[in-house]
Amino acid sequence: MFNKEADFENALIALLATKSWEKEVLRHPTEEDLIANWQAHLNKTNQHIDKLDVPLIRSEMNQILEQVQALKTPYALNGFINGKTVAIKRENEASRHFGKEVSLDIFDREEISAGKSRYQIAQQPRFSPRSDLYPKQRGDLMLLINGMPMFHIELKRSGVPISQATNQIERYHKAGAFSGIFSLVQVFVAMTPEECRYFANTGGPLNPAFYFRWADFNNVYMNDWDKVATHFLSIPMAHQFIGDYTIADAKDEQLKVLRSYQYYAVNKIADTVAKTDWTSGNQRGGYIWHTTGSGKTMSSFKSAQLISRRKDADKVIFLLDRIELGKQSLEEYQNFADSKDDVQATENTAILLAKLKS
Repeated sequence: MFNKEADFENALIALLATKSWEKEVLRHPTEEDLIANWQAHLNKTNQHIDKLDVPLIRSEMNQILEQVQALKTPYALNGFINGKTVAIKRENEASRHFGKEVSLDIFDREEISAGKSRYQIAQQPRFSPRSDLYPKQRGDLMLLINGMPMFHIELKRSGVPISQATNQIERYHKAGAFSGIFSLVQVFVAMTPEECRYFANTGGPLNPAFYFRWADFNNVYMNDWDKVATHFLSIPMAHQFIGDYTIADAKDEQLKVLRSYQYYAVNKIADTVAKTDWTSGNQRGGYIWHTTGSGKTMSSFKSAQLISRRKDADKVIFLLDRIELGKQSLEEYQNFADSKDDVQATENTAILLAKLKS
C-alpha cells in the first residue's frame, strides 16, 4: 500500500531496475535531453566504419526527427521503429561518408539484451507546451528502448481509482503532449498499486473499450503492481511486446495491441510448431475457439507471422471453406501485414501450387 504517489513511483523504478532496466534513471528530462540521449545511443551502437565513422552532429539528428515528425501517427511510427534502420545523409564534414546516405540501426525485435539494445527509465519527463493553452507538464515514467520512449506510465497512489490515471493520459494526449520525440510512445500504462490498464497510443481519440488488463496464462487478472511490472514491463517482455505484439492496422491506420490471452495463445501456437517433428507422421492439429469480436483473426495472423519470423515455416497457408470469408480474411491479413505482398490470395489450385513452389 502506498499513501504517496512518489513512494509508489520510486518502488516501481526500483523493481524495474531488477528486471533489466538500467539503474541509472534519467530524472526530469526535457525533450532536448531525450533527443541528446537518443543521439548518444545511436553514436554508440552505430560506431562502425560503414556507418558512423565519426559521431552524429545535431543537423543529422534533425534529419531523423524530421522523419519522425513527418510520420505523425503511432501507426506509421510503429513501421518506422520496426523497420530496424533509418537513413540519413551525412553532413559532418569529418566523415569519410560526407554527402552520402548511411543507414543507422535503431531497433531490432530480435536483438534483446544483446549489446545493441539499451533499456532506460525516464522519471517525470517534461512535456514541451504545444500552445499557450497548455502549460508545461510532467509525466510520471517513460520506458526507453534504444533511446526511444516506447511506454508511458501514469501512476496513482493506493485508494485512487484507476480511471484517474487513464484520465491523466487522456488529458496529456488531447493536449498534444505526445508529439516530437514523445510521438514514438507506442503503449500507455495506467497503474495503481491495486490495478492496471494498458492500451495503444492510437494517435486519434483514445477509446476506453480498448483499455486492457494484463492476465496470467489461465486468464486470471493480475492486479498487484509488482506482478504486472514483473510479467508485463520486464525485459525481454517489453521489448518483445513492441516488436511482435503491437499491430499497425492499415484499415483504419490505428496502432493496436494484443490482449494478454491473445499473447499467450500466439506464443503457445508458435512454440508448438517449433517443437513439432514434422517427419513423425503423427502430428496433431488444434483449434482456436472464442466468441465474436475476441480477436481470433488477429491471433491467427500473429501466430503465422511469429512462426515465419522464427523461420519455423517457409509459408503458412490459410484454408477457408467460403469464398466470402476468404476475401474478408485476406483483406484483414493484408491490413495487419508489414507489406501487402506478405499475404497473397490463390484463386485456384494451379496458382496455389505455383506459389508453394516459388
